[in-house]
Amino acid sequence: MDSKSVVELLEASSRVHFSRFYLDGLETRNSELEPPTTSATESVNKQPFVIGVAGGAASGKTTVCDMIIEKLRDQRVVLVNQDSFYHNLTEEELIQVHDYNFDHPEAFDTEQLLCSMEKLKHWQAVDIPNYDLKSYTNNGLPTRRVNPSDVIILEGILLFHDPRVRELLNMKIFVDTGLSYTGMGSIFSANSYVTLAALLSYDGQNSIHADADVRLARRIRHDTVEKGRDIRTVLDQYSKFVKPAFDDFILPTKKYADIIIPRGGDNHVAIDLIVQHIRTKLGQHDLCKIYQNLYVIQSTFQIRGMHTLIRDAITAKHDFVFYADRLIRLVVEHGLGHLPFTEKQVTTPTGSVYTGVDFCKRLCGVSVIRSGESMENALRACCKGIKIGKILIHREGDNGQQLIYENLPKDISDRHVLLLDPILGTGNSAVQAISLLIRKGVPESNIIFLNLISAPQGVHVVCKSFPRIKIVTSEIDIGLNEDFRVIPGMGEFGDRYFGTDDDDQKVVAIA
Repeated sequence: MDSKSVVELLEASSRVHFSRFYLDGLETRNSELEPPTTSATESVNKQPFVIGVAGGAASGKTTVCDMIIEKLRDQRVVLVNQDSFYHNLTEEELIQVHDYNFDHPEAFDTEQLLCSMEKLKHWQAVDIPNYDLKSYTNNGLPTRRVNPSDVIILEGILLFHDPRVRELLNMKIFVDTGLSYTGMGSIFSANSYVTLAALLSYDGQNSIHADADVRLARRIRHDTVEKGRDIRTVLDQYSKFVKPAFDDFILPTKKYADIIIPRGGDNHVAIDLIVQHIRTKLGQHDLCKIYQNLYVIQSTFQIRGMHTLIRDAITAKHDFVFYADRLIRLVVEHGLGHLPFTEKQVTTPTGSVYTGVDFCKRLCGVSVIRSGESMENALRACCKGIKIGKILIHREGDNGQQLIYENLPKDISDRHVLLLDPILGTGNSAVQAISLLIRKGVPESNIIFLNLISAPQGVHVVCKSFPRIKIVTSEIDIGLNEDFRVIPGMGEFGDRYFGTDDDDQKVVAIA
């Protein structure tokens, strides 16, 4: 992904309140979306990360699921199929099985699916039915024991149809076919190729462009080769049930997707981005479970896109500053949400009484020079006339930190303090700064430490030393390298933000 494409992507998506990625060469599609299914106040860090993968029959959902599981092989992942929850057919339905619509929402036992998923989300093992698609029943078949895991992938054609199922999902993926085949004869038997050639639309390069045609081709291959069904029966069922159900029930649920993947399992870029996002969420969960005073703002692909840009070594300075400022603003606003509020009633222009809250007025900012000064404008934009103090800490050797300069409001002990520093690395300078504030009389519980990225080592140091402060960050990175730099990190933040070289920097403030 180059810097230009990400810039264009973010600029396009910034025009709507909610945005989603249409992951085909990182092209964006703007649309009205549901609010995230995970509430900010919900304790999601104690629950598994649940991914829903929906799409038409034979669209490539299983391939996408398999690729995600393969790339997350170092995590505990389980797959649950909606197909396991088909209703058992009655004797009368079995007689007329070819007239039964397996693509209709009522064909599934959604109540049993919901019950099983609720148990898994609460770390309880469940027995999943083993539905036989040849006998159309699960009677007499052994169930499949599924144990709770860090990641649960739920796959099915109609996952997004029922709002109760959607509410269970932390990430909703819709798989589009949208791909071209060349040399179609290679994927079909010689007997079926002639029949398909008459059915499907080819161009001069033997390419198939229509999604429905590709899904039909896959469906024929699957049902004739794996299930031994007659091709005419497959075609009749497709025209009578499969395609109408897709148009009426499946395609309309595409609007609920957080991510749309064209070309299914062939879209490796999309799969990689999804896996990176999942890894980020899982990595944050562990630390948030340990430290209740650590807050990571909810990750979205908008935020991941901005991180991708500012972490890119070739990103131009003006782009780095622009998107760093956007991320900083999000962190500052999230941090302000942790300040105390008092109830306040006001009279609206209609003469009605509105009961709201009044902002905390006794607060100030303190920036750790020099990188922390990059966060001051965002704080001033959110808090008109706010006082901002300064702290300069000099790095001595590998771990040593020396306080060089401080200029703080005289009444700082009576204020809530927002401590500003974009990078939390070793935690040494953060400890120095927080210790100074406490010596000045600031209660530990009145300090909120704001940064863009944190290393786990720094989180451990700060949270263990000061368990009553709050840390608000946008991402937690892998760790530190041998030079005590955050990795993957974003380099020397101050140099990139202010456009200075290492040779011009006489004093370096390290988080």
